[in-house]
Amino acid sequence: MYSRIIVPIAMDQLEHGETVLERAKSLLDEGGEIILLNVVEDLNAYAQGYMIVDFPLEMVEASRKHAMNTLMELKQKHGVKGRVEIRVGGAAGVINAFAEEMEADLVIIASHRPGLIDYFIGSTASRVASHCKCAVLIDR
Repeated sequence: MYSRIIVPIAMDQLEHGETVLERAKSLLDEGGEIILLNVVEDLNAYAQGYMIVDFPLEMVEASRKHAMNTLMELKQKHGVKGRVEIRVGGAAGVINAFAEEMEADLVIIASHRPGLIDYFIGSTASRVASHCKCAVLIDR
């Protein structure tokens, strides 16, 4: 069993996130903590060198607010004792750094069937599993 579990949830994969959340609850020690995490991608980081467009800060802030509201509702719906964190950046790097910062025992991350883009840049779940310093459970 685990005392601190990080559950990254993508806004476009909520149904899979709910499944992962239930799995996390079943693996949590009594008195443990689940932290629901969403990483808002920093689109300006991807735009460097490809286009000369700045994405408005309002877009990032709107995404943060939407993610916070959605995960708070999910937390309440599933009766999760824990908290919600929203971070901005590249998903895999932020998840790994956050797990280390929180001294997590486990990261449970949903995976999906890879699309064409995943063959070129790799999936987030794969990068988390390869570089995370704590145990990682990939739920497919």
